[in-house]
Amino acid sequence: MIVLSHTIPSDELASYNVPIVAIERECDNICGVTTDNFKGGEMAARQLLACECDHYLHVNVHFPKSSPAYGRIVGFEQTIQQAGKQPVIYQEDLGNSVHEIRIQLKQLFERIETQFPAEEKKGIFFANDTYANIFLNLIFQKYGLLPDTYKLIGFDNSTASAEAILPITTIAQQKEEMVHEAMQLLIRQMEGRKKRRPEPRFAPVQVEVEPLLIKRETTSLE
Repeated sequence: MIVLSHTIPSDELASYNVPIVAIERECDNICGVTTDNFKGGEMAARQLLACECDHYLHVNVHFPKSSPAYGRIVGFEQTIQQAGKQPVIYQEDLGNSVHEIRIQLKQLFERIETQFPAEEKKGIFFANDTYANIFLNLIFQKYGLLPDTYKLIGFDNSTASAEAILPITTIAQQKEEMVHEAMQLLIRQMEGRKKRRPEPRFAPVQVEVEPLLIKRETTSLE
């Protein structure tokens, strides 16, 4: 089994006693492959620091610290703090549908507009490209352009980032490498079971794959 769902905890998955690998989810008790989410958050922070923003914000949802994606928050927060700045972390219930997400992000946009002086530069790192794209559209609807007072970064390098009204800077997950690593772990488990005397279940192996920073127009230094 290759598991991407967060529905079943890894201790229950381990009890199934079948070859199994999780991708980008909690995997304390089974083999797993994740992006180095901490480094992804660090990369986003460093890019926004290079833009010399006045304020550094991260937008995400509520989820357990055991989730690999929590590393994005920690990496971003620590890097900004090490630079002598104070990050602002928004963890909100953003809903499930695009319509719900847009409503919640519009409210957050209005709060940010009120909370920070208009002339000061806001650097915002979003949990994914969908959030970043919706937020970018909200900015365009108000200003007709992306003012220099906003710098945006998403996560995933999805189609939403490349085909946005302005291509969005993003942290890319190396999906092909993640799939390769997952298959290697799965094959290792399967081969061990094929032997006349099956190998005992080995300790869970965790593989982290390096993310990539894809620089686009929403963090232009010009």
